[in-house]
Amino acid sequence: MSNNEFLSTIFGNARSQNGWLNKPVSDTQLLEIYEQMKWGPTSLNCQPARIVFVRSQEAKLKLKEALAPGNVDKAMNAPVVAIVGYDSRFYEHLPEQFPHNPGVKSWFEGEEKAAFAETTAFRNGTLQGGYLILAARAIGLDCGPMSGFNNALVDAAFFTGTSVKSNFICGLGYGDLSKVFARSPRLSFEQACTLA
Repeated sequence: MSNNEFLSTIFGNARSQNGWLNKPVSDTQLLEIYEQMKWGPTSLNCQPARIVFVRSQEAKLKLKEALAPGNVDKAMNAPVVAIVGYDSRFYEHLPEQFPHNPGVKSWFEGEEKAAFAETTAFRNGTLQGGYLILAARAIGLDCGPMSGFNNALVDAAFFTGTSVKSNFICGLGYGDLSKVFARSPRLSFEQACTLA
């Protein structure tokens, strides 16, 4: 695959999916997604993303309770829905993940630093969620990212007793092209960017 074909696969021709073909996603594919996305950069190599791959009927029913009505079919019919969360106590792993500075954990510990830890976790967990989408597309899967859900209900159902909070969800599988919306316009370079 040429560079242009690859870029087209992960950006140009890739679309947010609204419907899915009845084709499973394997454990091997989910592992491959993680094995690729984990190499994406995060500040201090903090890696706060925590992912629940929802695919059993029981887990999907728990998720369904939290979904906005417009996302129910899209999520319930996806072979897998990734709940992309972030761990606000990511810093517990920093001594191993960022060995260049053994004291880095102290930058985030304590109640007075909780807001800094939360902001760092959310920002970098969001980055990692983007890497998940790119990795899924790179291995041939389609994605349907969604933010229309009740975070508190998802957190209660999937992250109770942890320091993890949900950020967004993303259907994974093989998209039904007949259910894709027409491509919407994007801002131009001049509208979105400034050269300083």
